[in-house]
Amino acid sequence: MPPAGGATILHADLDAFYASVEQLLDPRLRGRPVAVGVGVVLAASYEAKSLGVRAGMSGWRARQLCPEVRFVGGHFRDYQRLGDQVIGVLRDFTPLVERISIDEAFLDVAGTEHLFGSPPDIAAAIRRRVRAEIGLPVSVGVARTKHLAKIASQAAKPDGLVVVEPHQELEFLRPLPVSLVWGVGPVTQARLAGAGIRTIGELAAIPNPVLKGLLGEAAGGKLGALATNLDPRRVETSRRAGSVGAQYALGRRQATLDVLRSALGYLADRVAGRLRKAGSAGRTITVRVRFNDLRSVTRSVTLPVPISATLTLTEIAIELASSALTDHPGEREITLLAVSVSQLVDEFVLQLELPLGLDDDRHRPGTAAGSARWALDRALDAIRARFGRDAAGYARVMLSELGGVPEEFRELAEHDHRP
Repeated sequence: MPPAGGATILHADLDAFYASVEQLLDPRLRGRPVAVGVGVVLAASYEAKSLGVRAGMSGWRARQLCPEVRFVGGHFRDYQRLGDQVIGVLRDFTPLVERISIDEAFLDVAGTEHLFGSPPDIAAAIRRRVRAEIGLPVSVGVARTKHLAKIASQAAKPDGLVVVEPHQELEFLRPLPVSLVWGVGPVTQARLAGAGIRTIGELAAIPNPVLKGLLGEAAGGKLGALATNLDPRRVETSRRAGSVGAQYALGRRQATLDVLRSALGYLADRVAGRLRKAGSAGRTITVRVRFNDLRSVTRSVTLPVPISATLTLTEIAIELASSALTDHPGEREITLLAVSVSQLVDEFVLQLELPLGLDDDRHRPGTAAGSARWALDRALDAIRARFGRDAAGYARVMLSELGGVPEEFRELAEHDHRP
């Protein structure tokens, strides 16, 4: 059941954050269409979005749609600095702040009314302070549940405030598109549309068994509950990430071993590096392969010991992806690969092991080969920390054609905040 009481959960979402920061840093860009990126649009201002420019679009296509668009490279340190400042403003109103990405967060303001006024008053004050003190626009949704507060903030964009009182919840939700439901991506949206389901109200009207048959047991049950605003989740102020992952959209590529080695080596380098930066290692490795018809298959393995070595993760990811492709011999093209590591534990020191000749010795970090990889990774990490990510790395990754998005942007966008 959703939390009882009034609408006390806020979702604050900075508007077109990366482009808005660029316009803040360079006043000449204000009011003009701006795209962050070089060959690919990483983010776009509202002025550019109104003319059809979208994230993920190629630079030449963006210029076709909007010849006056101004491309900027990106100021990643400023993104982090300003995002942190906004979180500081939110914490002035309540200690119950759950940051879920660099540019958005949930707040629970129950019990603070005697200090700052009603939840809508607090939301309005947050918007004023972020604009006045930091110079950025922020949209805020106020509701009784996290899911509805997030939808309300999307409805408030750009630069607005939407409050959904408890007696208005279902009326507010019914006409909205299903794409606003947390967890509905393009594939799920297309599947729902094929069944004639385009609004949240239509989704809520589908019997649970039918929805589970259409989307699967877990997804169907979850989306059916959210469509009727059944969301018991509370605002969590601190939570360790359950997994670390990364994915890469390949377009349409032949599923060759060279493509797997190149793409999965690139992804493993990113994931393993983030694990080590957090002082973590993980036991369960999962690989997802998406085919040309948007169907995806996953393969995973749980190791007896946690790992964080780039080469070890690469080897395991290639084995898992190869297994998935072997099981689907009719699929010759792939469009996306993803790698994630879960069951995380702390890993600050290396425990050496005796050579016992076990089958999994090549994956164990404490063996001779494993400890060599452990030391090499940390040497590369130190070089990159001092001279930049492109200063050193594994040849297959450094020479790969992949990686058009700057690593700093990926680190911000994929930071492990999301629930």
